[in-house]
Amino acid sequence: MASGALGDWGEWIGARVGEFSASIHFLTRLPLPRHEAPAAPGAAATAGAGATGANLAQAAWAFPLSGFVVGLIAAITYAVADKLVLATWPAAALTLLATLLITGALHEDGLADTADGFGGGDTRERKLAIMRDSRIGTYGVCALVLSFLIRVGALASLADPAAVAAALIGAHAAARALLPLLMFFLPPARSEGLSHAAGTPARENAAAGAVLGFLILIGCIGFAPAAVTAIVLAIVLAVVARLSAAQIGGQSGDICGALEQIGEIAVLLAASTTG
Repeated sequence: MASGALGDWGEWIGARVGEFSASIHFLTRLPLPRHEAPAAPGAAATAGAGATGANLAQAAWAFPLSGFVVGLIAAITYAVADKLVLATWPAAALTLLATLLITGALHEDGLADTADGFGGGDTRERKLAIMRDSRIGTYGVCALVLSFLIRVGALASLADPAAVAAALIGAHAAARALLPLLMFFLPPARSEGLSHAAGTPARENAAAGAVLGFLILIGCIGFAPAAVTAIVLAIVLAVVARLSAAQIGGQSGDICGALEQIGEIAVLLAASTTG
């Protein structure tokens, strides 16, 4: 009996490790070993090698943990820059560069495509076509410039490496916790593509991601500021979901990227205000 229970726990932990690995490989470019784990009945195995389709929805709960890793590496970058006696603005800019290298600018690409599509398209079909176009337009450039300026400015205003570390880890974890919630509440806008293949995360996966993001945020900035920030993030989620539903009739990978960027900005601004 005990041996069977241990085996069940081992399988459960292995599955969660596989899902975390899948989230890391999808959301970052970190060269971590790929881990395959048994999938739930009726689903393919979750593997870092192919975080697609149902695997991605199954791994959605781990998105905040991937954000924690990205935020931690960014915090180390800022600390090193501070030790080299760089001014706060260059240190913050190098920190942002580190996150771009870690993630391959995945979320920035989504923000730019969303801005171009929503700003430049006059019909749902045209908006979706623009969002799929790899070229960047005026709206996308403006969105990226504003995102970079606000994030670098918020980090520079904190200055202290400890405060910057808390803000970065909290922002990257909490912002990514919004993604499974958006995927749960809003259907895919397209009838094909990764978002459609992923489908809707299970309720418990979306809830687990939200709880993880909130707990990490509490650990970074304290309960009261985290509670206020969580309310702001809930408003951000609702606005983005409503706008996306009105503009293209659902969500997409680009919308998720834009949501992560807006959520990250919201947390950094909240940290800079309370810090």
